[in-house]
Amino acid sequence: MNEVVRQARNKLLAAWQYRWIGVSVAWVLGVVSVILVSFLNDTYQATARIHVDTQTVLKPLMKELAAQPDIDQQVRMLARTLISRPTVEKLIALKELGFEVTTPEEREQLIASLVRSINVQGSGPNVYTLIYRDNDAKRARALIEGLVTLFVESSTGGKKQDSAQAMSFINQQISQYEEKLSTAENRLKDFKVKHFGVSGATQQDFFARMASLSDEVNKLKLDLSAAQRSRDSLRLALSSEAPQLPAEALPVRERSGPTETEIRLDAQRRALDDLLRRFTEAHPDVGAARKAIADMERIKRDEDELNRRRTPTVGTAPPNPVYQQLRVQLANAEAQTASLQSQLAMQQGRLDVVRSQAGKVPQIEAELAQLNRDYEVVRIAYQRLVERRESAAMGAKLDESSQLADFRIIEPALVSPNPVFPSRVAMALGALLASLAAGIGAALGMAMAFPLVADEQELAQLTKRPVLGGVSLSLDGPAKLAARWQLVQFSATVVIFLVSATLWVLWIYFSSKAT
Repeated sequence: MNEVVRQARNKLLAAWQYRWIGVSVAWVLGVVSVILVSFLNDTYQATARIHVDTQTVLKPLMKELAAQPDIDQQVRMLARTLISRPTVEKLIALKELGFEVTTPEEREQLIASLVRSINVQGSGPNVYTLIYRDNDAKRARALIEGLVTLFVESSTGGKKQDSAQAMSFINQQISQYEEKLSTAENRLKDFKVKHFGVSGATQQDFFARMASLSDEVNKLKLDLSAAQRSRDSLRLALSSEAPQLPAEALPVRERSGPTETEIRLDAQRRALDDLLRRFTEAHPDVGAARKAIADMERIKRDEDELNRRRTPTVGTAPPNPVYQQLRVQLANAEAQTASLQSQLAMQQGRLDVVRSQAGKVPQIEAELAQLNRDYEVVRIAYQRLVERRESAAMGAKLDESSQLADFRIIEPALVSPNPVFPSRVAMALGALLASLAAGIGAALGMAMAFPLVADEQELAQLTKRPVLGGVSLSLDGPAKLAARWQLVQFSATVVIFLVSATLWVLWIYFSSKAT
């Protein structure tokens, strides 16, 4: 605690060194505040309270038959009537308000200012408060009085005008929604025609069709595989059969006896047998005999082939009955295979189409649901608008035949005797306190910006070195007198500032009371 007190004392001593700067700032801000507040005027608030009585005998009887505005609608209607441009223009034209405009620009600025200044507040059930603020109390009261008069007088005509506007707006909306409804119906019809057979089906239907077609495709594949195997086996059997009977079945001429080559071959074979009894296989004569036998056998085969070619046939060979039967069976197998392939291709195509459509079903269902939802929204809105038109027509006739609302002035236009906050007195006090705070803040700010060393401890903290001791300042007589004179001057300056500011605030207070 002692350390805190010491630091606070040092800060105050440092700020005391810049006291004249603080006083100067306070004086400057005080003079500026005097000038600004002098150009400001007090604002007075005028109010009036109106009660709108809507409790009549016809209202509960026509509750569900005719359109009747509720309290919120009445508040919006009242606010729109008060701050509308025609009403404000009528207020400007009142002579007792004293508005003087010479140019269109000034007129527009005045209208905008009045629109922002007039306020309507609901202060209870069917009770509304009109509020307006102005620098002139008499003008504020006159404006509220004129506003109440215009509002009460224009309430009846405003109802008829609003009813006509409402009917015109509803008829316009009905025409627009008729076009929207027709467009939605055509869009839904075109979508169903485009996706015929898919838009009304569900995924379960497509899954059942896919399962049935898959079974048919699998069965056709098995039948086609069996037919292809049968066809291949018939082709293999047919390739191994000759179209006609073999040539050995035909009659040929018989020979009269052995040929010369056969006789020589028989003699050579007997000679080889005789050589084998005497010699081995490695003997040269045995090898030569075997070579001669091989040459003679080749010559004999050539002669037999030549004789066979030269042998004339007795007649044409008959067709092979097995070959003909195999050809008929192969033709039937080829036809059955082609038929099964065609059926398989057709069923596979149908299966692919169903699969592709089944993949689009969620998207089509979502689009159809969106179209149905849009159509339903437009249809409901159109139906409600038609009902509202009938209700509005009956409500307009009800307004013409009777008065559904009665305007009663609870409190006439009154002006508060005291100006609203912030008044000139409040601004003057605030300026005085702000000037003093700014002067003190300026002195403290200078002390913080340009710090001074007040004692040994602060010097040690600043230099981070030990301090051996300190030297005190002793003032002589003339120096003490000069210090006291400076203190007197400073005190007199502060006192003059406070007295001047207090007198200025009192003058503003009494001048506001006088007005």
